[in-house]
Amino acid sequence: MTRHDTRQIQVSPRLITMVMIVCGVAGAAFTGAASAATDDEGAAAVTVRYSRQSLGTDSGARELYSRLVKAAAEVCPQGSDSPRWISDAVRECREQSVARAVLRVNNPRLAAVYASSAKNG
Repeated sequence: MTRHDTRQIQVSPRLITMVMIVCGVAGAAFTGAASAATDDEGAAAVTVRYSRQSLGTDSGARELYSRLVKAAAEVCPQGSDSPRWISDAVRECREQSVARAVLRVNNPRLAAVYASSAKNG
């Protein structure tokens, strides 16, 4: 029986300036600033479990990215009053949640998937 190295990350809607500044400085010359921040006590969060081994392949990175996007949708839900469109606030919340999660995972393959998805909209 083998043991899998598993890690977990939390995706939350409260994503403020700290990582935004770091990402802005590092990425301003390329694509602009990504934003993320520290967790606030009491903020909604979803834990996404993954193994380091799964990030050893492009398909594993894409699968984790998809799960992070779904977790962000859970943390930043769209109100039932407008189910056909996503408000700017909800969209920004989701984008920041995903950016922060990708930053926490700190994996080049996942970062490439994120960058490609951000570029393609």
